[in-house]
Amino acid sequence: MAGVVEQRSIDVVPDDERHGSPFSQFTLWLGANLQITAVITGALAVVFGANAFWSLIGLLLGNLLGGAVMALHSAQGPRLGLPQMITSRAQFGVRGAVVPLALVIVMYIGFFASGSVLAGQAVGELTHLGETPGIVLFAAVTAVAAAVGYRLIHTLGKIAGLVCALAFVYLGIRLLQRTDLGTLLADHRFGLPVFLLAVSLSASWQLAFGPYVADYSRYLPRHTSARATFWWTLSGSVLGSQWSMTFGALAAAAAPAAFVGHEVSYLVGLGGAGLIASCLYFVIALGKLTINILNTYGGFMSLVTSVSGFRGQRTLSARGRSAYIAGIMVAGTAVALLGKDSFLASFKDFLLFLLTFFTPWSAINLVDYYLISKERYDIPALSDPAGRYGAWNVRALTVYVLGVLAQLPFLATHFYTGPLVAPLGGADISWLVGLAVPAVLYWLTARHDTARTAAPDPLQEERSPAGYPAESGG
Repeated sequence: MAGVVEQRSIDVVPDDERHGSPFSQFTLWLGANLQITAVITGALAVVFGANAFWSLIGLLLGNLLGGAVMALHSAQGPRLGLPQMITSRAQFGVRGAVVPLALVIVMYIGFFASGSVLAGQAVGELTHLGETPGIVLFAAVTAVAAAVGYRLIHTLGKIAGLVCALAFVYLGIRLLQRTDLGTLLADHRFGLPVFLLAVSLSASWQLAFGPYVADYSRYLPRHTSARATFWWTLSGSVLGSQWSMTFGALAAAAAPAAFVGHEVSYLVGLGGAGLIASCLYFVIALGKLTINILNTYGGFMSLVTSVSGFRGQRTLSARGRSAYIAGIMVAGTAVALLGKDSFLASFKDFLLFLLTFFTPWSAINLVDYYLISKERYDIPALSDPAGRYGAWNVRALTVYVLGVLAQLPFLATHFYTGPLVAPLGGADISWLVGLAVPAVLYWLTARHDTARTAAPDPLQEERSPAGYPAESGG
């Protein structure tokens, strides 16, 4: 069992423990995206006003744009051997990284909760226990799997990818038997605000993976091609999400009254009754299990990273690991039980609101890693508040806050709408501003700060297949 249960947490993965190939990123992210929450995300584009034709195009554009940003984070994993958010210490300081980390933890709990609502319905029907016991049972299984860790996560991704792909092929055929595809796509009227809503929904879906995507590539061998990691991650995530979202958009356009608010029962009813229905409930639960394990695992990593920045902790005991994971599970389950009756509207606002806080972090992290630090970090200094990166980087935190504030005039959510939304016809372009403004500001203010840039190690002259220095740490 010791070889199955993961021992690492926020510490560097040694070379002798590295394994796998970049293709593992394709299977993991395909399985993570072929699931019912992605279906609902695609449906939201239609529910909130776009026709099916432009919804599909907008969703694809958002998946490609957001997926490219997410895949750039994935390529950091093999280079550094570290979980994603601990690298934020190089930009924000060893303790200053707690600012974006706190928001990331909220994100994980929110996604855990939203996934548990949908999976709980499926588990409740499958076990005949009801929705609330189904949510609790699903959460417990999620926590156990997250505690086992990396290898099980990738194995589940492969299984879920295959099983869910077969299920979605079957459901797609059933949907097209009930409705005419040409009729669904016949309306070509273009509306910029609702088109940008579709782009924002799928872009936010992809960008929300950014804070933990490298957690699942960090065990790849150090010499793994950065290009291969990027492309396999991008292709798996975009294919899985666009497939699911396309199904959701078409289902919402074909039968809005039957689908909206009854997503699980609609999918199962579309497939059939009896044994087929039971199989589909299982598929829904399996698809959500994969992504909810990622959310639990990522939340655990972020929580440990936050606490360890103040405690100077570099490793974690098995008992401590279990305690952190249990904390994420309990918080996520509580939110799921409290919010299960108003899920759809809340989830749309939650997705768009997340962009406000994660696009500036993503922009700063990528600019620093690829343009400022040139893919080299002083890894020991990431745990030393008195080291190269300091405890708090006021400059990066200021840029981060400015990046958040710059989005507010363009932000359109249920509880706040910026003053520039109406002149743009109701379009929400805040996420584009949130990427561009902090990226430019951080590059302008940090490009000459050589004191924070790790020098290349003269012993690390061997080149990786991607053409970059083989080692990244100091």
